[in-house]
Amino acid sequence: MRAWVRLAKAQQIALAAIENALNDADLPPLVWYDVLLEVERAKEKGIRPFELERAMLLAQYNLSRLLDRIERAGYVERAACVEDGRGQVIRITELGKSVRRRMWPVYAGAIERAVGEKLSANEALALVGLLGRLTTPEAGKSAGGA
Repeated sequence: MRAWVRLAKAQQIALAAIENALNDADLPPLVWYDVLLEVERAKEKGIRPFELERAMLLAQYNLSRLLDRIERAGYVERAACVEDGRGQVIRITELGKSVRRRMWPVYAGAIERAVGEKLSANEALALVGLLGRLTTPEAGKSAGGA
């Protein structure tokens, strides 16, 4: 139970520090970075909203509102999906690419301050291994399945 509570608290503290750093730099919130990164990775073909929803683990109604705000800011654009005509694809604009690139150094610096400065290289590697066991479905299962 203590491990769970500390993991949750560490995440809250780190995320708050990142959000504060982005806000102090007059940049959009962290979730915008995550959307822009996923859309940019899709390149010119774009990404369907349901694919973005799956990649980001957001509920459809939250993603829809979020995309509306990001589109109004001029960072993404929607286009008709060629494959089915009814759906949409989301593509990043040049302005969106620019703001995502400006966000990264602030984001990375906040990660370093929140996590990197508090752990030695060996501790960070150990944490990566432990968290990997928690985030990989088959990791940590014994050979007997128990």
